[in-house]
Amino acid sequence: MKLIVAIIKPHRLDSVRDVLAELGIHGMTVTEVKGFGRQKGQTEIYRGAEYQVFFVPKVKVEIVVADDLVAKSVEAIAAAARTEKIGDGKIFVLEAGRAMRIRTGEEGEEAL
Repeated sequence: MKLIVAIIKPHRLDSVRDVLAELGIHGMTVTEVKGFGRQKGQTEIYRGAEYQVFFVPKVKVEIVVADDLVAKSVEAIAAAARTEKIGDGKIFVLEAGRAMRIRTGEEGEEAL
């Protein structure tokens, strides 16, 4: 099992959720986060004055998938989140050592 963490633009969340549902992935955790990458924030104009925004709003999506779905999931997230503009985000794949469904006690891929 792998934990996939994707940091994406907020307005791409519905697209990402839809493509993951098509793959049969129905559970995810979504967190509103702020951060910056190479662009180091952005300049915004509010009431005629320029402001430097150092932390850009993003959404963090976390899913745990079986090993055979990792490549498809990463490609699907990337395709759905891509706008081809700066700040599209990043995807990280980490090892998920153990999973347990609290209600039933199921473990491993059965818990997903």
